[in-house]
Formats: sequence, structure tokens, C-alpha cells
Amino acid sequence: MVAMSGSNERLDVLIAGAGIAGLALAAALARALKPNFAIAVCDPALAEEPARDERVSAIAPGARQLLEALGVWQQIEDNAQPLRAMEITDSHLEDAVRPAFLHFDTEPEANEPLAHIVEHRALLIALRETAARAGIRFIASQAESFAPRDEALGVRLAGGSSCEARLLVAADGAKSKLRAAAGIRSVSWGYGQSGIVATIGHERDHEGRAEQHFLPAGTFAILPLVGKRSSIVWTERSGEAERLVALPPAEFKEELIRRFGLKLGEIELLSPPRAYPLSLAIARRFVAERFALLGDAAHVVHPLAGQGLNLGFRDVASLAECVVDAARLGLDPGSPGALERYERWRRFDTAMMAGATDGLNRLFSNHSGALRVVRDVGLGVVERMPGLKRYFSREAAGLTGEVPRLLRGEAL
Repeated sequence: MVAMSGSNERLDVLIAGAGIAGLALAAALARALKPNFAIAVCDPALAEEPARDERVSAIAPGARQLLEALGVWQQIEDNAQPLRAMEITDSHLEDAVRPAFLHFDTEPEANEPLAHIVEHRALLIALRETAARAGIRFIASQAESFAPRDEALGVRLAGGSSCEARLLVAADGAKSKLRAAAGIRSVSWGYGQSGIVATIGHERDHEGRAEQHFLPAGTFAILPLVGKRSSIVWTERSGEAERLVALPPAEFKEELIRRFGLKLGEIELLSPPRAYPLSLAIARRFVAERFALLGDAAHVVHPLAGQGLNLGFRDVASLAECVVDAARLGLDPGSPGALERYERWRRFDTAMMAGATDGLNRLFSNHSGALRVVRDVGLGVVERMPGLKRYFSREAAGLTGEVPRLLRGEAL
């Protein structure tokens, strides 16, 4: 794979950011519109192989169907762990027993996993390879600023090179410089929490079962990986999280066992733990003139529901469909009509997910005995209503409302 420097060429779409969302959009557009559609991805990270990353995501059925439609899923399927069941508890750390108040299981008639647990780095490598095979132009440079030109945006890249694009997509992450350059403000706040991530080995098979323990400091999630391995996503107050990851391995393991337990036998750390600050951020607008936000540049939500990456894939499917439909009608891919359709499609869904994750975090991450009674009653009610559980499963799968074609597994 060769990373190329920028030039004064004219592009149909320039995607700033070679993360998962940016590369997925590039692959989707290329599959539908190549060879008569010029697409490039710019990111200084393209000059190197993806760095080690212990983070994982639960790929919902809709997102999996998108990856299948792009030819990406076939590359990672052998290392994607089907999630067959999940149990949710509400407890204190010192509780001797943590009864499960809510279970989600694979529906026997569908034989469809609830999700697949996939390691970020493996997914990123597969997407980069897919985009390269599709003829996407890679520019190993950062988009720094842009300005309107005749029926395009002039984009200045680091190092002094530039290009023109009829549509510029900012997929440059939660601290998006391009979002700021577009004058788009965000509603945001920090949680004072950090998520500790690490890969754990254990003696016994997890059988595709995940656990999510709601503890007063935050959630402790155990996500199954291929083999006798699991990933943990352990939420703590930020100061405590920094203290924990700085502990010697033996002491960190003792703290881990208090939360992980020994139901899977002896455990061992397979990676150094890392802590990531947690926050919520929603852009006030998702589009501007010939400009669209994608993925974390548009929204960041709490990870307790495992929906951050899936929201990004919904962005990809929606924006790709809007651009492809416009292009096939002979319209400009950066036209106001195409971008307004994308914003209408994504704003409500994003706001609902942000509100849900924020509310759950506030409801569960506290020491209130009265709130604990209320939420445990609520979990018990959901557990006894199969129809409601099925609705929550379909919502998490991304299969409710107006579903883009790629999330249904259909080609654009």
C-alpha cells in the first residue's frame, strides 16, 4: 500500500480521516460509483501500519450486513466472536452474589447472534485493504483548512499541498479540527470517568456470553473474544482509573479479580491496561456548505451500550446512500439536497442514542439505594416482557426506523 502526497487535483469526495468510519465510507462510495468518481482519503496515519489497539466493539447485525456488502466481513469473520448471550447485573463491588436482572439470548428461530465482538485493529486493517483494492487514493497528510471555490471546496493539506473537492467529509475524530474550521459547535461534557481497556486470558470457555455489571463507579463489561480470551471495558472515576492502570501487574490483577471473578478459572493479563477519558459530544449541525461530519466528528456517546461504532456505521450507510443517489441523478454530491437529507436522517437517531446512554450512566453510576430499587424493578419488568426485550434488541441492531440499504445488506 503506497501513501501518496497531495496535489492540486479535483476530487468528487475527499474524506479527512482514515479511521473505521472514513474508510468504510470510501469503500461504500467506490463500490457504487467507481471508476467515474474520484475519491480520496487523507490522514497522516496512512504512512504507517495501524498501531496496536486493544479496544473492541460489538458489531450489530446491521453493521455486519454493511461490512458484508462491502466485502470486508469475509476478511475478519474468522476472528469475530459471535455474542450468543448477555446478562446484566446491578450490584456493589462488595456484594458476595451478583444476581442477573436481565438476560438477552439468541432467538432460536433466527439463530442470529446478538452481535459479533471484533478487535478494532483487525477491522481497520481489513477496511484499509478493501479501500486500497477499490482504487481509493490515499494521501498521507492532514487536511488543515478549507474555503469555498467555484462549485467546490479548496482544501489545504499539511506541508503546503492542496486539492479541490465537491464534498469534504470530516471523519477526523472527536476533536475534529475541520468541524471547528466549519464553525460547527458541539454540545458536550465530560463524565469524570475513564474506561479501562485490556485483553484477558482465562482457563474456561466463555461460550460467547458477555456480562455487564453496573457498579456505583460505572459499568464493568466482559466481552468474549475468539479463543479463551475476553476484553474488559471497566469504567471508573478518572483519578481512580489512572491509579489502577499505574499499578504493578500483580496488584492490578487482584483488583481485576474482584470484579471479573473466577467463574472462567484463572485469569491473566494479555495486554497492558489503558484508560480512555469518557465524554458526550453532539455536533449542533452535521453539515455545512459542501461539508459533512461523520462518526466521532459528529457524535461521541458513553460506551456502556456498545453503540458508538455502530452509530458511525449508520452515518456511513446514510451518507453513502445520499451521495450515491444524488450522483446517479447527475446531481452534485455536495449539493444542499443530498446533505440536508443526510442530516435529517441522522440527527434524531443520534440524539436519541446520546440521551439513552447518558441517562443510563446517570441512573446506574451512583450510590443511591432508592435509585437502585427503582432501576432493579425496571430491569425485572423488561426481563418479563419478551416483546420489549425484542424491541431493544432490534434497536441495538440498527434495524428500526428508516434503515439505509447497506444496513439491510443491499448494494447501493
